[in-house]
Amino acid sequence: MRVSVLGVGFDNLTMDQAVDRAHGIMKKGGYIVTPNPEIVLMSRKDKDFKDILNGADMVIPDGIGIIYGAKILGSSLNRVTGIDLACEIMKRLAEKNGRVYLLGAKPKVAEAAAENLKNTFSGIVIAGTSDGYFEDSEPILKKIRDSRPDLLIVCLGAPKQEKWIHSNRDKLPPCLMMGLGGALDIYAGNLKRAPERWRKHGFEWLYRLITQPSRIWRMLRLPVFLLLVILERLKEAKKTVGV
Repeated sequence: MRVSVLGVGFDNLTMDQAVDRAHGIMKKGGYIVTPNPEIVLMSRKDKDFKDILNGADMVIPDGIGIIYGAKILGSSLNRVTGIDLACEIMKRLAEKNGRVYLLGAKPKVAEAAAENLKNTFSGIVIAGTSDGYFEDSEPILKKIRDSRPDLLIVCLGAPKQEKWIHSNRDKLPPCLMMGLGGALDIYAGNLKRAPERWRKHGFEWLYRLITQPSRIWRMLRLPVFLLLVILERLKEAKKTVGV
C-alpha cells in the first residue's frame, strides 16, 4: 500500500528495504522515481507526468516536505533520498562488478562523476556516459544498449528525465532506471551536499538555499505545497464529520 500525498503514492520503505527492492527491479527491468514537493506540484498540472510517477516500480520521498506532508495527512513515511539510495545500490553492485551508465548534466560532468564513483565504489564498472545536451535519443539509446548496464542514472531534471525514462524503457534491455536530477553534479564534486547533521535533522533544503541563493524562487514552492496539504487534510476531516 502506498501513502498518497496530493495524488502521488509513495512507498514507505527503510533504506535496506528500498535497496533490496531496487535490485529485484533491476533483474526484470523498471524504474524508480524520487519526487520532492516541487515535483508533486508539477504533477498536479500534468496528468501524464502524474501517471508516470504513480506507474513507477518504486516511488520514494526525496524531500523532507513530503515527510511533513504525509504526517499532516495522518500517515508516516521514511525518508529515502534518491542520491543516497543510488549510492547504496552502487555499493552492492560493486561487489559483483555491476555496470552503471550515467546520462545527463553538462558536458564533462558525467565523466568526472564516473571517475569519482569508480574511486568510491571499488569494483563498479562505469559502462558509459553521455551528457544531457542531445536532441535525438536514438544514438544515446544505442550506446546504452551496447553497454548493457545494470543501473541507468538519468539526470535531465524533472519532468524531462521521468518522461524520457518512461518513453524509452521498452527500447532498452532490462535494467534499473533512476531519475536523479542534479546528482551527477554532486557525484562530480561540483556541488556539495549539506553536512550530515543538517541532513539528519531535515535542513538540507536550508543549506542548499544558503549555498545557492538563486534557489529561493524554487524554495517558495514548499509553503504552497504544505498549504495544499493542509487544505486536503481539512477537506478529508470535513468529509469524516459529514459521515
